[in-house]
Amino acid sequence: MSIDQHFLIVPASGVGSRIGGDTPKQYLKLNNGLSVLDQTLKTLLDIDQIKGCVIAIAKNDNHFEQSEFCNHSKLLATAIGGKERFHSVISALNTLRPFANDNDWVLVHDAARPCVKTTDVINLIKQLKDHPTGGLLATRVVDTIKQADNIQVETTLDRSNLWQAQTPQMYRFGVLSKALDNIMKNNLNITDEASSIEAFGLQSILIEGSKSNLKITTPEDLDLANFYLESNN
Repeated sequence: MSIDQHFLIVPASGVGSRIGGDTPKQYLKLNNGLSVLDQTLKTLLDIDQIKGCVIAIAKNDNHFEQSEFCNHSKLLATAIGGKERFHSVISALNTLRPFANDNDWVLVHDAARPCVKTTDVINLIKQLKDHPTGGLLATRVVDTIKQADNIQVETTLDRSNLWQAQTPQMYRFGVLSKALDNIMKNNLNITDEASSIEAFGLQSILIEGSKSNLKITTPEDLDLANFYLESNN
């Protein structure tokens, strides 16, 4: 009986306009000297279960070739990223196709989440190993959440069933490919892989992760990421 393999996809073609500056946020330097993307790859590619990786970069990217991971033994290829995140993931899946079977697992992780914990990823892999579809890391919402029209509050949401999605989001290669094909055919717009699974009529499993697995969006997030990384040393 064959063992299902685990592959990593990292969409890394965004420009990170909200953080400002000329350098895309995934290539900003952390206090440890690594770029945000390199710190992300350092953590994930050290995980034994991950057998190969495809990174989606911008067509005119001139940063990744300077990365210490551009010749990593687990880097199968780079793909050309698209306008939206899901376009980049589709491009990476197509690039991964010669290496993966439909039943293999694909972990999609944000380039700008450099504080992801190895233990959380290994737990995600362990908890989902027998699931037919997959799931994602997430954290329970603890703040009071208001739904508003512009700045005027309309209602307070029941937070007891609310979760904040993170990455990695891990799905069977064949399932994720079909779900994203469905997004393209129906001209839908999504912000993560779990949304494509929902639109395809399937359910995801939530695996509780760590609050420190933040996505860098603002300069303040970069400072917080440095704090978390330094605290873990």
